[in-house]
Amino acid sequence: VQLVESGGGLVQSGGSLRLSCTASGFSFSISSITWARQAPGKGLEWVSDIYSDGSTYYADFAKGRFTISRDNAKNTVYLQMNDLKPEDTAAYYCATCSDSSCRGQGTQVTVSS
Repeated sequence: VQLVESGGGLVQSGGSLRLSCTASGFSFSISSITWARQAPGKGLEWVSDIYSDGSTYYADFAKGRFTISRDNAKNTVYLQMNDLKPEDTAAYYCATCSDSSCRGQGTQVTVSS
């Protein structure tokens, strides 16, 4: 299993970013993918899920601002993040299971006020 996140960066409050998670080494099209984040000094926090049938689920803080989507032809899941806030600052990870071996290395998102 390999997951590679990209698209993070520094953005001002109210700005947008699109994160990508490119997968290999497993049957992507039949797998659910999770985005989670970890802010400095805090634990891992669930952000969003997308299932193989396209069903999507969001944490309360993400509803209305974040959109998860997938492109099975590219083995990629996206997380479009709009109206970013300083409290969204974190390392963002995608994962296909709860074990750390099923998680990518993360991409840093920093939102300045």
